[in-house]
Amino acid sequence: MGHRTRTFTVAFTLIELLVVITIIAILAGILFPVFARAKEAAKKTSCLSNMRQIGLAFTLYLNDYDDVMPDRRDLKSSLPGGYRPWTSWPPSDPRAGWALFLLSDQGYLADTRPWSCPSVESSSMGRAIQVAQPIALGKDAPMSRYWMWRFDRPDDPVPFDDFWGKTPDQAVLDLDSGNNPQAGQPQGTADTELLVDPYFPRSIPSVAAKLKGVSVHMGGRNRLFLDLHVHYVRDIRLNP
Repeated sequence: MGHRTRTFTVAFTLIELLVVITIIAILAGILFPVFARAKEAAKKTSCLSNMRQIGLAFTLYLNDYDDVMPDRRDLKSSLPGGYRPWTSWPPSDPRAGWALFLLSDQGYLADTRPWSCPSVESSSMGRAIQVAQPIALGKDAPMSRYWMWRFDRPDDPVPFDDFWGKTPDQAVLDLDSGNNPQAGQPQGTADTELLVDPYFPRSIPSVAAKLKGVSVHMGGRNRLFLDLHVHYVRDIRLNP
């Protein structure tokens, strides 16, 4: 007489399955924001690296031109789209397409990729007319998505708070004399901003509704200074 083999099937009960799903959901809720913050921190670091490369190229230019900053006010009006092709904020045109054109054309920074922060490239902000500035026609034209507030107007004569054709020391003195509340009163090149991420303060009425409080890095922005140091600064006018 043969032996019968019993087969036992092990299965989760409904309650056990629900417990497992709940645990997975809790872990996902905890870990996803952590991963998102880590990803954004990496992009912020990459953005700072971009700024350092641009700052180095700018310094190489200064070394070759007797420490005198470029005066390419002509490019403010002649690049595609012209000067300030919008009616809302900002009241001037801080886009840095002119610097991208100059430094790449003269070989100081042939690689045009550093002119866009990874965070802004993948966002709707990166397509805003106040942010993106191509240096030529065509969909594959190199694009700048950084701002340079001290090269924001083509005025003649050059305003106190613009740096066209000035040495860094003269630029600091003029900026201090200009009494521009947005620029402050710098004590030296370490206090003087050269390049910055785009940002749209929610406290300014003329900022378009869809852009109010928006910045490349939530809650603040990266900045490059004339002495070439870079750092991230928080801004209470921006969305956290």
